[in-house]
Amino acid sequence: MRYWWVNQNQTFRQEVGGGYMWSPKRAAGNKKNFSYEMMREIAPGDLILSFYKQHIAAVGIARTYCYDNAKPEEFGNRGSYWNNKGWRIDVAFSELNNKIKPSTKMNFINPVLPEKYAPLQNSGRGNQIYLTEISLDLMNVLAMLIGDEVKLLIESVPLMAANPPDAPYDPLNKIAEWEDHEVELVASSTTFNETEKENIIKSRRGQGLFRKRVSLIEGKCRITKVNNPEHLIASHIKPWRHAENNQRLDEENGLFLTPHVDHLFDRGFISFENDGKVIVAPRTDLESLRRMKIDTDSNVGSFSSGQKEYLDYHRNYVLLQSLNH
Repeated sequence: MRYWWVNQNQTFRQEVGGGYMWSPKRAAGNKKNFSYEMMREIAPGDLILSFYKQHIAAVGIARTYCYDNAKPEEFGNRGSYWNNKGWRIDVAFSELNNKIKPSTKMNFINPVLPEKYAPLQNSGRGNQIYLTEISLDLMNVLAMLIGDEVKLLIESVPLMAANPPDAPYDPLNKIAEWEDHEVELVASSTTFNETEKENIIKSRRGQGLFRKRVSLIEGKCRITKVNNPEHLIASHIKPWRHAENNQRLDEENGLFLTPHVDHLFDRGFISFENDGKVIVAPRTDLESLRRMKIDTDSNVGSFSSGQKEYLDYHRNYVLLQSLNH
């Protein structure tokens, strides 16, 4: 188990009430942001403290790893400068009865604050970061100050892991909802005629004009080498849900993949270097890859210059990379 601190001043009610955390993938100007990158580090079972209006107001247990998701509609105008494409983690949050105000307890907290990426200033006010990891020493102090609400939750995590819920959280449902919304936007657009709309919408499933175009440059699955078209999906490198409409039909934004490889690639469990080397995200289950007959040491061949540009996007925005790897 790891311990995390999230500042939710703008979106506390939405995130805690909705049972999730959400952040953009990049800051303004397409710059990497330490806090947003830390979303990739959280694992199911990790404990998260929520800071709101200068109080530790809620505690949660992560239910999923981060996954690709659009900015929640319920945010409204909050974070209007945030990019619409981000990371989401489902969290079992509960508001605390004993909402402590750290600024009144700094004689206990200051000795265990880290020098870098601290959640709090020495005064007890929150630092301008969305998410940061906290040490076991700091967590122990905060648990002591908050009391049994946190202590009992920490003790219950092994039991929760041994008895998973009957209906586990399914990130694919959220991704499907995002794509359904994108389909509605295309269908209601006045920019395209009906044939163009049909082609764009069909490309979501790797069908129609997009598939025909991909077949001109790709003839088999990059990993399994299957070349029977009946068993191949025309997969977008820059995911359909992320892409502009012209990119949704661009053959250089496509690869032919068998369904299980398409799943791994679309969800960011694997990617490719420009020279064709397979990249495996650190949190990918290697035993599952072995059972799928995925050769992680293979080279899938060369890519066009256009495909390389899309792969650069995939590695930076889709691959579930870890800061520790």
